[in-house]
Amino acid sequence: MSSEFVIGLAGQALYTILKVSAPMLGFGLIVGLLVSIFQATTHIQEQTLAFIPKIIAVFLAVLLFGPWILNVMVDFTSQLLGNLANYIG
Repeated sequence: MSSEFVIGLAGQALYTILKVSAPMLGFGLIVGLLVSIFQATTHIQEQTLAFIPKIIAVFLAVLLFGPWILNVMVDFTSQLLGNLANYIG
């Protein structure tokens, strides 16, 4: 295997990871910001208050974007296996 192939493969893997995790991170960020604004306006400084809404938001993001995430992962895996088969064979 050449170093260009491995570096390209690592770049594709990192891009796929970022693309797949973006919806969950985005939903968690938005809900965390809203909870922080709520805590600042009501002066409630309970540290555990932010965790449950974030967990629910990430779970909902997984439910909403699950089929798309699965498609992206299957496409990446099939492309990876195809490239490896072409490179080896």
